[in-house]
Amino acid sequence: MLFRQLFDRDTSTYTYLIADPASSEAVLVDPVVEQVERDLKLLQELGLTLRYCLETHVHADHITGTAQLRTATGCLGVVPAGAQVDCADLALHHGETLQIGAVTVQAIATPGHTDSHMAYLVNGTHLLTGDALLIRGCGRTDFQSGDAGTLFDSVTQQIWTLPDATLIYPGHDYRGHTVSSVAEEKRWNPRFVGRNSEEFIQFMDSLDLPNPQKIMEALPANEQCGRLAVTAA
Repeated sequence: MLFRQLFDRDTSTYTYLIADPASSEAVLVDPVVEQVERDLKLLQELGLTLRYCLETHVHADHITGTAQLRTATGCLGVVPAGAQVDCADLALHHGETLQIGAVTVQAIATPGHTDSHMAYLVNGTHLLTGDALLIRGCGRTDFQSGDAGTLFDSVTQQIWTLPDATLIYPGHDYRGHTVSSVAEEKRWNPRFVGRNSEEFIQFMDSLDLPNPQKIMEALPANEQCGRLAVTAA
């Protein structure tokens, strides 16, 4: 398996390139519109054919590159089932998989940050957690139908039950962290350690966070697969 972690500095967003070297098929997870040229160049350099652009959720902090990448490559846009994205080609339900050559990407429902959030388990070893679980943190739950109690259940009942050695790759990081593991986060994540569901809800409800800077443009654009970003260019 080929696995690359790519970073957008402006939004602290990680995009993941996953490919099967034998078939040269690839998927990009959570692409960013400002990084489309970077991603296309890397695909060309590695001799890969992009089959899917896959979203963990409808993002509020950046505009997806799916529309531009779909136009450039003919790939399919894939979103979690329940996401309000009518232009998507496919919607994945919990437990369903995408096959990228010999690489299997399994959807794991992890709502709470949004009501239709998915994590993706790649070949049983690499978990792309999107904004549900960050390294020593978690996504916010105060908009986009977020719910702190639901997020607590998603993390403790879905992610914590995976093997301890499962690698955690988040959708964002703001402190320079790149990778963790289930074992590490169960032991050291301060949002969850020592808290039950009620205490977690109280903590999340006490956060007074500003809205993401790009929320007014990102949400409507991402509901159109990033298409608004194309027409505005």
